[in-house]
Amino acid sequence: LGATWDGEGVNFSLFSERAEGVDLCLFDPSGRRETHHIELSEQTDQVWHAYLPQARPGLLYGYRVRGPYDPTKGLRFNHNKLLLDPYAKQIQGALRWSDAHFGYRVGSRHEDLSYDRRDSAAGMPKAKVIDAAFTWGNDRAPRIPWHESIIYELHVKGFTMRHSEVPEPLRGTYAGLATAPVIDYLRRLGVTAVELMPVHYFVDDRHLVDKGLRNYWGYNSIGFFAPELRYAGGDAVHEFKTMVKTLHSVGIEVILDVVYNHTAEGSQFGPTLSFRGIDNPAYYRLVPDNPRYYMDYTG
Repeated sequence: LGATWDGEGVNFSLFSERAEGVDLCLFDPSGRRETHHIELSEQTDQVWHAYLPQARPGLLYGYRVRGPYDPTKGLRFNHNKLLLDPYAKQIQGALRWSDAHFGYRVGSRHEDLSYDRRDSAAGMPKAKVIDAAFTWGNDRAPRIPWHESIIYELHVKGFTMRHSEVPEPLRGTYAGLATAPVIDYLRRLGVTAVELMPVHYFVDDRHLVDKGLRNYWGYNSIGFFAPELRYAGGDAVHEFKTMVKTLHSVGIEVILDVVYNHTAEGSQFGPTLSFRGIDNPAYYRLVPDNPRYYMDYTG
């Protein structure tokens, strides 16, 4: 699943059980102009796919998924909305909020049962094809026994942002977490593993942006396979891998805090950014006797 570069071309693969059609949308390097619109005609076991022999790493893309819009049945397809690939390994750009991101007409008396026809692509971040090659060398996870593990939970930005011994350009980044002053401190404490608070791509919630605030903790993920860009000084994927390898080399494991029980799409009144528009009942747990609503245990 996702976009996979094999050295000759890129295979695009998206799961949707209930979709009636899937379109792959390619964009120019700025992410502002859609250059190609390709209907995925191949389908294998509910996976829609296509291989583009001329595609290369760096290509920006998104999906539009066609199907019925019937929230009372849990179906929220809206092909007017550009969707992020759930398996994207890198995401470029930030979400620029507008009412176009919602599958329904914001303010309508029919609420989320209404249907919005505006195109959301202009304000959407785009998935990016990557070259996954990296020199891991003899890297191995330390695999320290649980009864010997001492885990330090930390926030990548908060832990290094004001560290006087971390070079200023690296503060608040993955690279900053892998610098000698940080590693020396962790080893003096006897730490065997760092547990990173969410580093998956997340968005700043609209109600926060309206107040001039940002999402500091990162618990509303929308790209579970793409490292968050705001913690990177350069190439986020490469920098993240380098951080992991460096920590491993001194015997420190890396644990990721992953929260699947809610995403940046929120409740039935939230935006349509990815999972909801790809196959709402497949990706989310809905109320059995009223699938318009979500099983909301913890937000």
